[in-house]
Amino acid sequence: MTDTTGQSSTTGGTGIRAHLGRRQFGALAGLALLPLAGCGLRPATAYVPDVAPGSITPIDGLPADASLTVTGKNFTEQLILGKIGVIAATAAGFTVTDLTNVPGSVPARELMTSGEADMTWEYTGTAWLTYMGQTEGIPDQEEQWEAVRDADEPAGLTWLEPGPLNNTYALAVRSDAVDELGGISTLSELADLPVEDRTLCVEAEFNSRADGLIPLLEKYGIPRDDPDGVPEDNISIYDTGAVYTATARGSCNFGEVFTTDGRIESLDLTILEDDLGYFPAYNVAAVLNTETLETYPELADVFDQVTTTLTDDALRALNLRVDEGGELPADVAFDFMIEQGFVTKP
Repeated sequence: MTDTTGQSSTTGGTGIRAHLGRRQFGALAGLALLPLAGCGLRPATAYVPDVAPGSITPIDGLPADASLTVTGKNFTEQLILGKIGVIAATAAGFTVTDLTNVPGSVPARELMTSGEADMTWEYTGTAWLTYMGQTEGIPDQEEQWEAVRDADEPAGLTWLEPGPLNNTYALAVRSDAVDELGGISTLSELADLPVEDRTLCVEAEFNSRADGLIPLLEKYGIPRDDPDGVPEDNISIYDTGAVYTATARGSCNFGEVFTTDGRIESLDLTILEDDLGYFPAYNVAAVLNTETLETYPELADVFDQVTTTLTDDALRALNLRVDEGGELPADVAFDFMIEQGFVTKP
């Protein structure tokens, strides 16, 4: 499960946001403790293992009553990242309010813009397309981050440096079929295959999105429903998550995936390079309430050091432990923070 499209979350531009009064906020906080069904969704409670300082230590001179509220969304990767944020803030000496597992991108965003939350992990493409209402993403990762950083400054939000993690769309092929398909490694090479080998498994949303399958195929010179491109019979529609197993079983040669999904490795799939830069960048970054950051500027160093370790490979492994291993996001996040040396066991 990913947030590139806001699935299992609310999609839309800035005009869709609704004001959350305190009564509504209380209901939202209650929802955040309930189990949620669907792909990659797990219940996130306020549980986080006790931690002791590692490379993250209590901020010097921090008031005894210093508090920080961390929010996040309700799919696996965000549940893990949210707990990472809670653990980091706790190690830095804050009393942390855990408002992770918010049901939807826009409600989580509203907690940040209203000042009810101080910190979240957000994706550059989600902010640009969903919150800021832009119609096209920016494939260049640095440029996309700079654009959302500048656009969010008037909203009282500060984007810290982005991480390597880029949770965007991709097409993948089962690894044992790569040689059978001429050693394919890029999306441009789809055009070199016989038409009968250009078979695709996609989700219904990606199939119909204005920025989904149709313009992707146009970009790469193999238009949909064209006898010399990708005929309609070559496209199979699957429910969320089923694309991965269908691709691995050979029901199609190429499947729509999300780049940090753990099933890419567990099912031995190979991602094709988006060599023409069709898909927008969705790098993760810590976003903080600007007033909070001005009060505690040391938070920038706390979260920046964590962000540099958030890679596609790292999150694939962590996501898989939750999605297929059944582990709690808090435990997975705790293990990661221990392994990286950010915190220690008490």
